[in-house]
Amino acid sequence: MSEQIVKRVVIAGGGTAGWVAAAALVKQLGPMLDITLVESDEIGTVGVGESTIPTSRRFHQLLTIDEAIFMRETQASFKLGISFENWSGEGSHYFHSFGQIGRPSTWMADFHHFWLEARDKGFGGELGDYCLELKAAAAGRFATGPDATVQHAYHLDATLYARFLRRLSEAAGVRRVEGKIAQVEQDPESGFLTALVLESGTRIEGDLFLDCTGFRALLIEQALGAGFDDWTHWISTDSAFAVQTRATEPAVPYTRAIAHQAGWRWKIPLQHRVGNGIVFCSDFLSPDEARQQLLDAVEGEVLTEPRLIRYKTGQRRKVWDKNCIALGLSSGFIEPLESTSIHLIQVAVAKLIQSFPFSGVGAAQAERFNAQARHEMERIRDFIILHYHLNSRDEPFWQRCRDMTIPDTLAERLALFGEAAHAYQAADDLFRVDSWVQVLLGQGLTPRGYHQLARMMPQDELRQALAGVRDNVAAAVQTMPRHADFLQSYCPAGEA
Repeated sequence: MSEQIVKRVVIAGGGTAGWVAAAALVKQLGPMLDITLVESDEIGTVGVGESTIPTSRRFHQLLTIDEAIFMRETQASFKLGISFENWSGEGSHYFHSFGQIGRPSTWMADFHHFWLEARDKGFGGELGDYCLELKAAAAGRFATGPDATVQHAYHLDATLYARFLRRLSEAAGVRRVEGKIAQVEQDPESGFLTALVLESGTRIEGDLFLDCTGFRALLIEQALGAGFDDWTHWISTDSAFAVQTRATEPAVPYTRAIAHQAGWRWKIPLQHRVGNGIVFCSDFLSPDEARQQLLDAVEGEVLTEPRLIRYKTGQRRKVWDKNCIALGLSSGFIEPLESTSIHLIQVAVAKLIQSFPFSGVGAAQAERFNAQARHEMERIRDFIILHYHLNSRDEPFWQRCRDMTIPDTLAERLALFGEAAHAYQAADDLFRVDSWVQVLLGQGLTPRGYHQLARMMPQDELRQALAGVRDNVAAAVQTMPRHADFLQSYCPAGEA
């Protein structure tokens, strides 16, 4: 254990990861820390993470961020889930919403077991009929406030988001230093990081260093050699193009994920523009072909030159090594399918705040932090693999995904659901039972059996109960304004 009292925190790199860390640390622990962030305007950021999940709302609450102000300044719109299109062949469609399906059932069985019983009896309709968020998204409606209980996240401009958090951080006392990092100094005996040396010759000394340098992983890998577990045998997409277009229609409250012959493409509507991208495996689609495919598919005036992003899926073996903690892309990357990148930054910072090593960096703290990070990343990894593995497309890329060996942890989940419609959320798992059920069914896994509790209900009673839930959802959706109208009244954004 290092007996060095930890007061000086040095954040290497800005972007979303760096400024999320700075904003949270200065808000929660500011008086006890001296926080410096080093970044260069000459180094671009990936800046693609324009879609989030509902955990971002809780993180913003910790920072006492006003939602309407944040949304105005980041050109944001609301998000109720993801529309998955063509994942089981051209024309197929399902929705992964953030909401609860049906109503809480007994401790013995979740709602979808009752729905499966109704379906076997010839009634019950679609599972999505029982989810407010799903039906509101499909109708293009949204409302939030004291009387609204929808689970929502955001579509946002990542560059504007970093700029917004930077203003909050600097106002609260974070010091920003402009410059490129030329050297990382280490203690010759312990190997602990001691300072960053900039090209200008400036030395930034610190006690704890946060690596937010993106895929370069300048501190955690280039200096410390923490190691990397490669997951490309499970998630073989390795490239993406991103491009922005002018909006041609009102923003809808959901992300679109549209499968193609060698991956998928996204469409993320903000208030004044649309974020578009194509994710692909370069074994089956060349960059030139992917770029052209994206440009052929987008709608509206192209505002930026398509930018190629190459990546490798996997996780750093140690995200906390010695007195360095990797956040964001430097800690690993899965891929953007379920919009988890910003969440992983935020949850890592929250855990750091909970276990901050004020009295010195200890091995036990680092090991616990690494174990939690590994568990969360592996469970998210499994959820992403699920989308690729359970498919019925016939192109070579999709055949390879369908035939590949999957992690044992995912194989167990598929077996449990296939046998008895059993889905679960373990401690510290990100995705809830409703998420697993929507995607498992959406990707075509029909369970052979389910819990028989619903058979104890008289059929008329079950029919009436389901109809009541379905009608309540439909009525609630009708009271909501159009998403675009709500944005205009709640958080209208000026020109970026």
